[in-house]
Amino acid sequence: MARNRGTRKRRIRLLSLLIGAVIVVAGVLVVMNLVATQADGASPQDQDAQAAEATDNGDQPSEATAEGENEAAGEEQDEKAPVPVEVSAIEPGTLSAYISSTANLVAEFEVKVLAEVEGRVLTLQVEEGDFVNKGQVLATLVRDDEQISVKKAQLKESNARLAYERAQDLVDKELISQEEYDKLSIDYGIAQQEIAEAEWNLAKTTIRAPFTGRLTQRLAQIGQHVQIGDELFQVTDFDPLIARIYLPERDVLGLAEGREVRLRLNADDSVAFAGRIRQISPVVDTATGTVKITVEAREVPAGVRPGSFVSVDIIRETRTDTLLLPREAVLRELQKTHVFVANDDEVAEKRAVTLGLEEGDFIEALTGVEAGDKVIVAGQGGLKDGSPVKILAADESAS
Repeated sequence: MARNRGTRKRRIRLLSLLIGAVIVVAGVLVVMNLVATQADGASPQDQDAQAAEATDNGDQPSEATAEGENEAAGEEQDEKAPVPVEVSAIEPGTLSAYISSTANLVAEFEVKVLAEVEGRVLTLQVEEGDFVNKGQVLATLVRDDEQISVKKAQLKESNARLAYERAQDLVDKELISQEEYDKLSIDYGIAQQEIAEAEWNLAKTTIRAPFTGRLTQRLAQIGQHVQIGDELFQVTDFDPLIARIYLPERDVLGLAEGREVRLRLNADDSVAFAGRIRQISPVVDTATGTVKITVEAREVPAGVRPGSFVSVDIIRETRTDTLLLPREAVLRELQKTHVFVANDDEVAEKRAVTLGLEEGDFIEALTGVEAGDKVIVAGQGGLKDGSPVKILAADESAS
């Protein structure tokens, strides 16, 4: 009986705890429902009061919003401001395409003057850089031995001549045989050749210019003993100067002798002069697949000399009355090219163009523009199609 009483008490206690928990949960739900109901049912006057209270506390959302709107309006106004640009009117003109190469100018006639006899240098008559005429004396060698040889040959020739003349009288009188006469005649002929040889050797002691030109090297020194074959001078003819270039076979097709050529000094791009194709090799170099072209320079400026490094431009094609587009106006995007044109309303128009030949500062425009169009050459970097522009005058752009 006591056991049943204890079990009943535990059940009553557990039931009480459950009822209390249910009451607490119900109270929490009621409170939450009341709070939500009050928030939803707030009147417009209450909201205005809250806003006024927030304003009194220093919060000014309307001013911040106004500032943001002003900034956006300013940015929009800046975007619509005209972009200052420079323009250039497209005009028709002549344009050429070139095949370009480089080479050294060389003199066509350049020889080394060698000693033809052994001897010692006695005098020097010229110096490097001097202009010399054909046959002009450049130097002399000591000629004592050669002069002695001439005198000996002259005496021998005189003796042989007298013997030959006497033999002529004797053979007519049949006092000597024909065989003896022939021998004396031969001796006389040999003596004549010996004197000619001695005089020739004597003449070789005087060193002369082989042709008209300029002395580009002097290697001989006074007192120097030279052997046969020693180099004494170098003489160069500066007219004409030629350049030998080597072009791929495909570039040579269509070229002909006499074609005009433009040469330009690499040391100074402002020095340019004309030339012509003088010779085209009839064969292709199998090792390189190139053809040798010999170019002759004409009217060479004073500062250009043999050995100068030059650019050679051969005119491949010339087109007249074609539209010349300034190179700085062309914008390239991957495989496409376009320009901006300023129309009469000073609005930029983006136009795709097809390009042709290029020369210097101009490119041939095949499509996309017309003569008289004002293409933008400066300031077009940030433009879009339809952007307003302000065309600067020449004096404004310069300043």
